[in-house]
Amino acid sequence: MIDTPYADKLEVRELIENWAIWRDSGDWQRFATVWHDDGWMSATWFQGSATEFIRMSQEGWNRGVRILHFLGGSNIEVVGARAIAQTKMTISQRACVNESLCDVVCTGRFFDFLEKRDGRWGMVRRQPIYEKDRIDPIVPGANLHMDLARLAALPEGYRHLAYLQQEVGYDVKLDMPGLVGPEVEALYERGRQWLYGTDKLRSVPD
Repeated sequence: MIDTPYADKLEVRELIENWAIWRDSGDWQRFATVWHDDGWMSATWFQGSATEFIRMSQEGWNRGVRILHFLGGSNIEVVGARAIAQTKMTISQRACVNESLCDVVCTGRFFDFLEKRDGRWGMVRRQPIYEKDRIDPIVPGANLHMDLARLAALPEGYRHLAYLQQEVGYDVKLDMPGLVGPEVEALYERGRQWLYGTDKLRSVPD
């Protein structure tokens, strides 16, 4: 028989994997089940309720937008009915930059706030941490023309992703957590407060 804390970690890990599989395959009905009703999603291009995130993701999917995810290892901490999970991941997106079709790949972590309610684990908040990224033209040897000054002004951990997303019309948030810095330290502290019950996370996140 599996002990309860380990069983909780297995359930959380399955939920994290389902998030990526169901979102990237456009399975919106099942994707909605990984969230609690007050779930909140933060990303470069979106910050808002899980319900609105699902709607906008579906609209983008129908327009041909493909933002895909690949998961690595997880660290999951469970204290009672709350959990914090950090999962290594990559985000990839394909789009045109100055008429050159490109792939951007961003490496980072998903930092998840989760809670068990009525016997079911669900996401309360997802905040990616953006560590480093790169951009490559799809056609070998293609010349990729970018505004290098504009690129250098974007956040180090996701500057190529931000550049591409701005090119296709997204309003990109420019103070997301990176590998180091005050934003990620504040996120870690918020995670500790959530895990040990001093932060209810019921209001819109800071």
